[in-house]
Amino acid sequence: MPPNTILLSGMMRELSATPGFTDALLAQLNGDKQGPALMTPTLIKTLRELILGKDWHGLDRFPGWTLQGINPTVKMAGRIFAKKDDGTNAGEGVEEHPPQETGGITTERVKPYIDIGPYTLEQAETVDLDKPSTLPGFTTESIVTDLGSGVVRGDGPNATLAPMHAESQRLADVLNRLSLNNLGNAARVISTIDGHTAAAPEQLVEALIASGHTVQVYDARYFANFGHFHYKGQEVMMPFWIDSQIQMPDEKRPLLVPVSHAEYEWEIRGPKINANVSWYFGIDGKSEFRTMDTLDQTWVLGRHAHTYTGKDAVEVTRLVGRMVLAFMHQHLRRPGLPFGGYYPLGVCQDGVAAIERKMTGKDTLFPNTADVALFDDPRDAEVNAMMAAIPKDYDGGLPEPERIFGSIPTDDFSKITIPGLADDLARVKTVWESGSLERTTSWFQRMKLRVLTCVTAGIAMLVIWWRRKRGHPTH
Repeated sequence: MPPNTILLSGMMRELSATPGFTDALLAQLNGDKQGPALMTPTLIKTLRELILGKDWHGLDRFPGWTLQGINPTVKMAGRIFAKKDDGTNAGEGVEEHPPQETGGITTERVKPYIDIGPYTLEQAETVDLDKPSTLPGFTTESIVTDLGSGVVRGDGPNATLAPMHAESQRLADVLNRLSLNNLGNAARVISTIDGHTAAAPEQLVEALIASGHTVQVYDARYFANFGHFHYKGQEVMMPFWIDSQIQMPDEKRPLLVPVSHAEYEWEIRGPKINANVSWYFGIDGKSEFRTMDTLDQTWVLGRHAHTYTGKDAVEVTRLVGRMVLAFMHQHLRRPGLPFGGYYPLGVCQDGVAAIERKMTGKDTLFPNTADVALFDDPRDAEVNAMMAAIPKDYDGGLPEPERIFGSIPTDDFSKITIPGLADDLARVKTVWESGSLERTTSWFQRMKLRVLTCVTAGIAMLVIWWRRKRGHPTH
């Protein structure tokens, strides 16, 4: 455990008896697009039972299910959401007749799915990036919430990045708005810097480079922190565990790994703009460029799997812009998807993995949850093909060890502070590299085996009965 850190179970040992606190905690995790989107009613019920039952060991490995185990709970939640929606088969896969966008595409319609700051879809304008941003600086307002009993949710400022918030926020807003220039009948917005003009995200990166700025794009991985809780000034360690379906050597238990978070990060330094922005499809249902100036908790670590500069940085930005547009098309066609589309359209890993494969020829992220059948819009043919090319983890298959280890946010396991995880990873990596890795079977695979066994036995009995009947006819 790193200094000034406490496990979620440690916090709940002290607070579970406090009247109303457990309900307040669960409400935070299951609020309006807040908390892990996989916190379906079944998972919330399980979490509540662990806390009320004082199963602290279980809480420290929550939920510890395979993705195939989580998948039905998400589909069930989707059916519940679908009943509340007007004509959309949310959570049920592809509709027989895919919905079409209805009505005009307005700023108000896209606001729930993307932040474009002061810009609109209705008004054409030119954004002059030669002038400093006039947006306000960093604030914790709407980011940090005091839950009482010494518990705070939300993180404070990153000392290096927060001072650049005004420029970072403007850049994120501009990149998002440029991504929507080809959305329906949206008015055209362009940006200018040092005499260079840009009407698309990749053109803005080209303009920044041409105007003397350095641009580096990082493929970054972290342990996902769904809670962002602090207790009495301590960071609360709250990983969300998933069963990798890898057998621990010489033990009757699987390797559990914390779900990781993946994003692309732009670091811009130069004569006029110094900013950092990121992109990912988040638990808030938004596929967008974002600021990234809060302070990560120590235990989430961080690793750059790839670094892109020059033409590669431009190409990654182009692909991300296409992703932003494709996800917006999905939102407008299927507004009733549960959790803002998070999970059926993928999680943060899917889009990053798709771009990684396009750029490098391989993908090293787990899990991927997108229902690729939903990516059927002919306007997004490139993104559709990219999403179809990456592995899927919802159909009972065994995730490749390369993707499980590729998602870990460090190459040095000794830096991992989540209790027990470093040793588990080291042991499994040893047997993997020696070629003696063993896999477990999921509940879905076990159920298929049982059904197959029963069917086989039934057929065998029927054949025996039929042969006996032919040999001893009834008179």
